[in-house]
Amino acid sequence: MGLFKRGNRAESAGQAGERADLSTLLLQGEDMINQVARAHMSWGLGSADRWDLDQTTGLITWTFPDKTATAPAQILGSFSHASGSWLWAWANTSILPEMSRDASIFRDWAEAHGHPHLAQPKIEADEKAASSLVALAVRVTNATGYYKGPGNNSAVIITFGPVTLTAADGSVSSFNINID
Repeated sequence: MGLFKRGNRAESAGQAGERADLSTLLLQGEDMINQVARAHMSWGLGSADRWDLDQTTGLITWTFPDKTATAPAQILGSFSHASGSWLWAWANTSILPEMSRDASIFRDWAEAHGHPHLAQPKIEADEKAASSLVALAVRVTNATGYYKGPGNNSAVIITFGPVTLTAADGSVSSFNINID
């Protein structure tokens, strides 16, 4: 989709450097997503019977037969297969502003670092390009959790923090990842 290209113009040394830096951040973000996904699988991420996101409390909850897991959450955005587009959470009127802080942090970073094309409210994107946007945002925000909420026509991308696990017997434990 060309998210990381600057059109057909000749590229200056500065532009080439910016793109190289973006490529490095992309690789780091992809690695972070893989690492946090593996770590969170230890408590069951990806195998819950159901998940819910409450925008008023800012919590995501995963429900299992023997426990629940909750964590403070942020919405990065959503990818629509049907329209082939990515919509940042800060541009989605159905998302409360306090739930889109990570998306806003990325927008501000993209604008400050010469990547305004990554900070557009809605971006034409296939699944690969949307995944790249997510990886960049995860890296820039140092997210410690990542969840792709399944949907019929679109997928919502959620970042989350420390996880509280509550067993059926009422015992509570926590799971946290520190990003250096």
